[in-house]
Amino acid sequence: MTSQSDVSLTNSSNLSVKNGSALKLYLVTDSLMCQKLGLVQTVCEAIEGGVSFVQLRDKKADDDELYQIACELKEAIAGRVPLVINDKVHIAKKAKLDGAHIGQGDLSVTEARHILGPDAWLGLSINTLSQLQHAHNNHLDQLNYFGLGPVFATHTKPDHASPLGLSGLDDLAKASLLPTVAIGGIQLDNARQVYQTHCDGIAVVSAICAADDPKIAAQDLLQQHVLAQ
Repeated sequence: MTSQSDVSLTNSSNLSVKNGSALKLYLVTDSLMCQKLGLVQTVCEAIEGGVSFVQLRDKKADDDELYQIACELKEAIAGRVPLVINDKVHIAKKAKLDGAHIGQGDLSVTEARHILGPDAWLGLSINTLSQLQHAHNNHLDQLNYFGLGPVFATHTKPDHASPLGLSGLDDLAKASLLPTVAIGGIQLDNARQVYQTHCDGIAVVSAICAADDPKIAAQDLLQQHVLAQ
């Protein structure tokens, strides 16, 4: 299912209108898991397989390293899909990425939007209905989508909040006034169930980054979307 949030939000200068369809298969990077092929090749092959959105996430790199990675990845992606960065809004601005994704403990939505400007993508992590309501009441016109999760327990983010489960995820997705992407513990064997909720898409890390063939891994995940319809 898809939510009713497939509405145009803002226009990007170099990408398609911001709507839920861009979130269908959202890749969050992990440099260690991508070591076999390298980060850039892994991401590019995943895009060939159908990844529709990429978030650069690297908690171990310092700002200078992250900026260099961001620039290299941006050049390789060449505008084929949106490229945002996790947390480091100032690097998104400096590297001229397509936007950023922030969590509840990061800088404020208002500050992030001010840094990024009006046309960039800005996503916010949501784990509870109260967080969602707060975002609706205070930042609806500053955000483009919500990342809902974790759906399941995941080793890629050991300090995560309590898992929502499929029912909790669906409740949040149905309540959301913006497009939503589900994240946390999503693999090939449970992707279809997540696609059957009201989320607009799924976000994965190890399901693609740790795959022997990122292109095929992406294609297999998208097949679960087809089967979920």
